[in-house]
Amino acid sequence: MWPPRPMRHRLATDPRAAVAFLVPGDPETRTGGFVYDRRIVAGLEAAGRPVALVRLADGFPAADDGAFDRFARSLDGLADGTVTVIDGLAFGVAPALARRHARRLVLVALVHHPLALETGLDAASQAALAACEREALAQATRVIATSPLTARLLAGDYAVPRDRLGVVPPGTDPAPPAGGSGSGSPMLLCVGTLTPRKGHRVLVEALAQIRHLPWRLACAGSLERDPATAAAVAAQVRDLGLNDRIALLGEADDARLHTLYDQADIFVLASHFEGFGMVFTEAIARGLPIVATAGGATGLTVPAEAGMLVPPGDSGALGDALAAVLQDAGLRDRLRAGAGAARLGLATWDTAAAAFARQLDIAAAAPSV
Repeated sequence: MWPPRPMRHRLATDPRAAVAFLVPGDPETRTGGFVYDRRIVAGLEAAGRPVALVRLADGFPAADDGAFDRFARSLDGLADGTVTVIDGLAFGVAPALARRHARRLVLVALVHHPLALETGLDAASQAALAACEREALAQATRVIATSPLTARLLAGDYAVPRDRLGVVPPGTDPAPPAGGSGSGSPMLLCVGTLTPRKGHRVLVEALAQIRHLPWRLACAGSLERDPATAAAVAAQVRDLGLNDRIALLGEADDARLHTLYDQADIFVLASHFEGFGMVFTEAIARGLPIVATAGGATGLTVPAEAGMLVPPGDSGALGDALAAVLQDAGLRDRLRAGAGAARLGLATWDTAAAAFARQLDIAAAAPSV
């Protein structure tokens, strides 16, 4: 049950002993990584496995000295042998802390996607983050990736031994098929925090190219986590004269998201990279046809029968794909049918939590790094 029970300090002498789960920032933050973290914690708790949720300071991976001090104190306070899951936003930039506790704690790094693959970083920052994360991951007893693609990247580019790697994809909540807008102007839905990696500017540019077609776009996602990007997207929408067709709604709670998915006709996303892309499985759960860019794991998450994928960053190709789906009712129906078939095979969060628990058991039984 969420929230987890209070912190327990005790020796983790068997695989089912208490787990510490360190999350950088507010666990209620509405991004894919934070949703994953809190749903896994809730699933472990529901299965009877005690979890001590430890909230670290905000700001990771670009955290200040105070945040790292708090991180250090949190680790110092854990009993020897505690199975300690640390979200990759913090783990990847803390090689010194990982090294200090590698033989004392059972360190499990949870990697949603490598930090260096965040869009907008210069070459020097990418190289520094990659080196830092590689050093930190070398100290982990076990590394859990949220997609097979991320696991391959970690094995190939970050030298994580394959026998220390596990993969636990996100689950999905069962949901009824979307009812659609019932309008002559189809509703496109985009869900994602407005950051450079999510490619909102590419999407807006693509839509400007097909302004002659009927459509409306609803964008659900925080406008506050990256104010500069949000302001740039809002200015782009205004300058292109699309204010009456594109709504930047900000962060939406579960009830609002449920309504938006139900009213949508097509799901769209222009991410430059996705470690998994939970919003895609949420769209598939509602039987929505998908038009998106094939950045990162998107091609593995979205079945070919359910979506049209184009190269990331290519607004022209994205506009063409959107035009095709908007104008061809038969194509739209085929993609909807493909999504409807795929939704039947989606994993649940209970399945994901059980798989995560097995990874923790493996970590607890493994020798120190």
